[in-house]
Amino acid sequence: MSDIITIDDRQFVKYISEKEIDAAIDAVAEKVNREYADDVPLILIVLNGGIVFGCDLMKRLTVPCQLGCIRVKSYSGTKTTEKVREVVGLEESVENRRVLIVDDIIDTGNTMEYLVNLFLSKKAKDVKIAALTYKPESYRKSFPLDFIGLEIPNKFIVGRGMDYNELGRNLPDIYQVTE
Repeated sequence: MSDIITIDDRQFVKYISEKEIDAAIDAVAEKVNREYADDVPLILIVLNGGIVFGCDLMKRLTVPCQLGCIRVKSYSGTKTTEKVREVVGLEESVENRRVLIVDDIIDTGNTMEYLVNLFLSKKAKDVKIAALTYKPESYRKSFPLDFIGLEIPNKFIVGRGMDYNELGRNLPDIYQVTE
């Protein structure tokens, strides 16, 4: 794949290679396997973006686990709307369960705050977070982020589950928007 791509009306330059991403996922999986060595966590993938990372992570887990999905939306184009809304709801019971939320990216933390509070209100035993990418410059919350693959600057990215106007999720590398 080219180092510069066009998606819709924007250009993106290759930023993180598939090899680097895979190494980061390996490291996250190792930590998750240690954390849940004596448990059966409920892995909840945040759709749509978290599905690619979630599948990659699940293939590397050696602990028994169960899988569920939830879809929330907080982005429009390249900007966060600051409001999180549930699009497809949770079907699994989280009561007295250890929950691991899996998503593609954490920037402001609004989506994670919404989900952590939702699952704790439904009496989850504990809730932890795994994300492929994290933007520390954008993060505005105080709760811990447990398993982070890659820290990145506050630039818009696509690939490996992340999209621009619902395009680009299937890219094996991560690309950063050009100015």
